[in-house]
Amino acid sequence: MLNIEHLTKTYGSKKAVDDLSIHIRSGEIFGFIGHNGAGKSTTLKCSVGILNFDSGRVTVCGKDIISDPVGCKRDIAYIPDNPDIYDFMSGIKYLNFIADIFQIPSDVRQERIRRLADTFELTGDLSQPVSSYSHGMKQKLALISAWLHSPKLIIMDEPFVGLDPKASHLLKEMMREHCDNGGAIFFSTHVLEVAEKLCDKVAIIKEGRLVKLGTMEEVKGDDSLEEVFLELEAE
Repeated sequence: MLNIEHLTKTYGSKKAVDDLSIHIRSGEIFGFIGHNGAGKSTTLKCSVGILNFDSGRVTVCGKDIISDPVGCKRDIAYIPDNPDIYDFMSGIKYLNFIADIFQIPSDVRQERIRRLADTFELTGDLSQPVSSYSHGMKQKLALISAWLHSPKLIIMDEPFVGLDPKASHLLKEMMREHCDNGGAIFFSTHVLEVAEKLCDKVAIIKEGRLVKLGTMEEVKGDDSLEEVFLELEAE
């Protein structure tokens, strides 16, 4: 589904991502863990074609993100750590804008918007301008927009930040359902307890380099994910 091969990205003399290789398969929820500045967001942005990179290769469903960016992006939904949503639009106009980009038929989009907005209890707010939304409401709108075109791969940067407990629970259920239906999830998080319970596989990155990779059981063994992470950080 997503293959990252020997990815390297530098900012000046600093290697933000250093020879990183990760493979994410259909059906997997894949967690990406690391301290602030470890290179997580840079990796995600390179994976979706927002940032160019110095060397390496990224493919999505067999398509190259450099040579076929539009083909890749048809199969991807991406949610950054701080969703940039057009404040001058209403919620419903923003969702229709996203649906237009992905050429979702009118009847299909209406059903999906209704179902997803009801799930996140946002239906009554869709007529309001995004500028009036709280951070949590913007996050819910971003999640709805991500699921709207039924992408194969969903990439999210800290998706649980700003969500209330009910919305967090719903998101975890949606992530599992998406992967059970053949999709894949690649997401970064600082909420290690959530990652430990939710993820099939996990990668830990430190100063741009991969330091741990495997199934959750392989990575943590008899310890907690938090204990493993703190031990690696101390090394």
